[in-house]
Amino acid sequence: MELLNPVAMLVAAISALVIGFIWYNPNVFGNAWMKAAGMTDEDVKGGNMVKILVLALIFAFLLSTALPGIVIHQMGVFSLIGGDPSIAEPSYAALMADYGDAFRTFKHGAFHGVLTGIFIALPILGTNALFERKSAKYIFINAGYWIVTLAVMGGIICAWR
Repeated sequence: MELLNPVAMLVAAISALVIGFIWYNPNVFGNAWMKAAGMTDEDVKGGNMVKILVLALIFAFLLSTALPGIVIHQMGVFSLIGGDPSIAEPSYAALMADYGDAFRTFKHGAFHGVLTGIFIALPILGTNALFERKSAKYIFINAGYWIVTLAVMGGIICAWR
């Protein structure tokens, strides 16, 4: 059983951009985010969107490579054998035969994604925003995006085998 799925990780990375298009749309949180960030329409339109989107996709892919260790419980067992099932003891194959699909659902991955958003993304974003003198609204808009995004990314990565 393969635990790492590069296609799932790529789709999860793309999902971050799709969610961002929705989340930061002016009809959703876009206008409130711009105001909280102190940005104008000219500021937003003045950026190199190709560069921004390509880098955002790369960053999202990097994030998706860290998520399997968080959302797939079997990664712990995989790491104990050094990442190479061909050199593992027979007990590894028996354990994976019995428990290889345990908790491998979208719902379970989304749960761990939400926890990751709350306990990792929120504190990082919140700390940066405090020193940047940004408002609570700014923190919660951005943290909300990452909590939702990590839930979707975690669900995709955990469920897609």
